[in-house]
Amino acid sequence: MRTRGRGNRMLPAVALAASVALMLAACAPGTAQPTRTPPPTTPAPAGSQPVMPSGDTETIATHLQAPWSIVPLGGGAILSFRDSGQIGVMDAAGDVRMIGTVAGVSHGGEGGLLGLALLENDDASWLYAYFTSESDNRIVRYALDGMPESLSLGERENILTGIPKAQIHNGGRLAFGPDGMLYATTGDATGGDVAQDEGSLAGKILRLAPDGGIPDDNPFEDSPVYSMGHRNPQGLAWTSDGRMWASEFGQNTWDELNLITPGGNYGWPTVEGIANDDRFIDPVYQWGTSDASPSGLTVIDDTLFMAGLGGQRLWVMLDGVHVPEGSHGLEGAVTASEYFTHEFGRLRDVAPAPDGSLYVLTNNTDGRGNPGPDDDRLIKVQLIPMVEG
Repeated sequence: MRTRGRGNRMLPAVALAASVALMLAACAPGTAQPTRTPPPTTPAPAGSQPVMPSGDTETIATHLQAPWSIVPLGGGAILSFRDSGQIGVMDAAGDVRMIGTVAGVSHGGEGGLLGLALLENDDASWLYAYFTSESDNRIVRYALDGMPESLSLGERENILTGIPKAQIHNGGRLAFGPDGMLYATTGDATGGDVAQDEGSLAGKILRLAPDGGIPDDNPFEDSPVYSMGHRNPQGLAWTSDGRMWASEFGQNTWDELNLITPGGNYGWPTVEGIANDDRFIDPVYQWGTSDASPSGLTVIDDTLFMAGLGGQRLWVMLDGVHVPEGSHGLEGAVTASEYFTHEFGRLRDVAPAPDGSLYVLTNNTDGRGNPGPDDDRLIKVQLIPMVEG
């Protein structure tokens, strides 16, 4: 089912490019300034141009029950459903067909079937899933059989088991990086100090080979741990220069956007938000927890898009490396703009749509939102260049 609308975008196209120079200076009282990002590993590609929502939206699918993750596939997408443990395939018309249920999913609190990631190569296609079982969080993969219109789940393999679980803070995002490795976010499972324990899989970002092996160049020997000191990260994305970004739930004060470095320690539970503590890496941007509660994160044309749960809005972010010359004077800094505030309710995930627009997945039927008659929904947001010419 499709319906069309026009969003209450926060800034019109002509205003955003001029306003980003003022955004940091005009932060509300009590809002800390973002720190500067490190230099990129490689220059931004020539002609790279950031994008922003035009305000035009289209509802692609409706009546989704506690959806959590969306992975583009052909002209449609693959979806995970947290509470039921089901995996669905959406076609280009917006019709969703269930192709299987992940055996062993134990839903409770924030646990259940969470993140998905797709790996396609010449030999096979694999769908990876992160889920909560009776005893732990784990990552598995399924061989995918058939074409998108007849897709089914084949053989299942365990990739990683033994990730601590809890009613809350299970992490759960999966993504393949530009290096071909599988990355996974894990929450601290309310364990607090375990996020600072190199020997624990909780409160970490993990890096694995596609078959579950530990890459030789991981920062900790014989360990899948890639970074530590995280509370509950739920978004992963890479800009074209290879830099890795993660969105993270804070506790009572600050939510975070972090720039991830191998072996980096991001401070939880010792610090939250920008602490200027040399032992830890500060976030490159932070929000009050009522403005974000960040979940899914994606990149389109070197523009970061982040879904907000408690904040009920879409955040659009740029760093100075990728903003066209002359757009603003904040080289290396991160700027953020909000869109669709309280228009669609809680937003769980974002992903590139096949036509160059943005998929946005709502999350109002998970027990914490106020679902409308069509919730939950998959919405397509049209994008336009941020700077004309």
